[in-house]
Order: sequence, then C-alpha cells, then structure tokens
Amino acid sequence: MTSINGDLSVIALADTRSMEWTPSPSRTVWRKRVHLVGPPESGQVTSVVRYEPGATFPAHGHPDGEEILVLEGVFSDEHGDWPAGTYLLNPDGFRHAPFSREGCTLLVKLRQFPGRDRMHVAIRTDSLPWQSGPAPGIEIKPLYAQADYSDTVQLERWAAGAELGTLVHPEGAEIFVLEGAFTDEHGRHGMHAWLRLPRGGAHTPATETGCTLYIKRGGLAYLRDAADSRDADC
Repeated sequence: MTSINGDLSVIALADTRSMEWTPSPSRTVWRKRVHLVGPPESGQVTSVVRYEPGATFPAHGHPDGEEILVLEGVFSDEHGDWPAGTYLLNPDGFRHAPFSREGCTLLVKLRQFPGRDRMHVAIRTDSLPWQSGPAPGIEIKPLYAQADYSDTVQLERWAAGAELGTLVHPEGAEIFVLEGAFTDEHGRHGMHAWLRLPRGGAHTPATETGCTLYIKRGGLAYLRDAADSRDADC
C-alpha cells in the first residue's frame, strides 16, 4: 500500500509548481501526485496531470468516479472537447478514451466519488456568472452538490485585500489555487498550490492581490486514511 499525504488527521500542503513531473503508464501523460492511498495505479489519488500534444489513453472505466478540472489547453474524449475552465464529474460506471490534440493540464481526482447514482457533470465554468458568497469580498460558482452525498465543489473568488477571519471546516476541505495567491498561518499559497484541511481544521486566510480557488468540502468522508489502510492490510 502506497501513501502520499495519506494521514487525514493533519493539514497537507503541496506547491505543485516546484514538483517534478513523473510518468504515467502512458508515455505521453505526466503527473504530479499530491495525494495517494492504495496501489500506485488503482488507489485513491489527486494529481496535476499533463497531456503532451497528441497524447492518448486507452478506453477505461472509473470505479468510484473521476473528477477533472481543465487548467490549460483542451482535454478531449469521445463525449466532447473540454477547454480550459471545464469541470467534469464522471460517476462510477462511466467509460471513456481520453486524448488531447494540442496538449492540456488538468486537476484530477480518482476513486473518491462512490455511488452510481451520482450525477454526470460537464460545466464550462467560464460561462457561469459569479454569485454573492457567504461574506463580503467572496464570490462563488457552485459546481457540484447532490442530496445524500456530503461533498460539495465550488469555485471561489476572493477580492484583493480580503481578510476572511478564521474559517473552520467541520468536515474538512481541499483547496487548489487557480489564480493569484493567499496567505494563512501555514504560509503563502500561490498558483497551483494544493492544501487539505482535516475535519475541524481552521485557518485565517487573507489575500493582497486577490485569488480564484477550487474548493471541495465534505470530501474526506469518502477518502481512506493511510493508517486505517495499513491496519486493514495487516
């Protein structure tokens, strides 16, 4: 059993821009893994993934689902072409053969969405209007929420100069910085930084320049803890 940031009881941080690309089984697809629990090619994983121009993957299914946010370029499969800003949630049972003609960069989460009644989601986030958020200086674009499941996904835009006070995440949260940067007691989090706060985790963020974030809340309920996995393997 392999683990990268597999302890769900502590904060986890990664500056993906400073990480080296590592190869996938496809020699034209590369990845930077920030979270992995389980076998290297079939565990729960969160990665930044890069497709070279002309890269392809053979047709495959997605047990326990797949989530993709297209960061750069155009990601494609037989279901369509998905440009930068597209959010995809492919539920358990979904199959495709992905490729990229010109190359692309993605945020990808695998095997973290159990339930065959999950909605299939394909959203061009750049076409969604920003909505008023829970506090001044915060705007949101909701991307996913479904009855009977605890996880929610949204984009958040924090205005320049925003000081948000202490934010508490009772069910934990994952944050990925899409644009700009923010700071908190754990450091400065710039473009393509990833952090995961545990259940009950709190931080006090502020941003001088403003930032746009992907935020998932409540997703820890569907993650395996590395310590529990080791116990199960014994």
